[in-house]
Amino acid sequence: MARIAGVNIPSNKRVEIALTYIHGIGRTSAKKIVDGLKIAPERRVQDLSDQEVLQIREAIDRDHSVEGDLRRTVSMNIKRLMDLASYRGLRHRRGLPVRGQRTHTNARTRKGKAKPIAGKKK
Repeated sequence: MARIAGVNIPSNKRVEIALTYIHGIGRTSAKKIVDGLKIAPERRVQDLSDQEVLQIREAIDRDHSVEGDLRRTVSMNIKRLMDLASYRGLRHRRGLPVRGQRTHTNARTRKGKAKPIAGKKK
């Protein structure tokens, strides 16, 4: 099992898919990394040499913000919006959808489980 950016990536999956287990690397970024290092797309992580794993690790460190750094950056951006009391910051603070979705119905993921209101039934 290879360890890249502090994450144990699964060894039985293709390299391109296994890299997506790292927070901040999706399918597109993983494909660019694999293509840039001239690694065959059908190769599995367990078939990689130590040198190739090291090349992947260096490419990620050089070109991508991942895991802890990325999480910290995103949380600091949200905190900044909340401190500025911008519209988006207020939506974050209240736990409501931030990007203009309707809240009359739906938005249950963001608002949480529905709370019954006494005397509402008619």
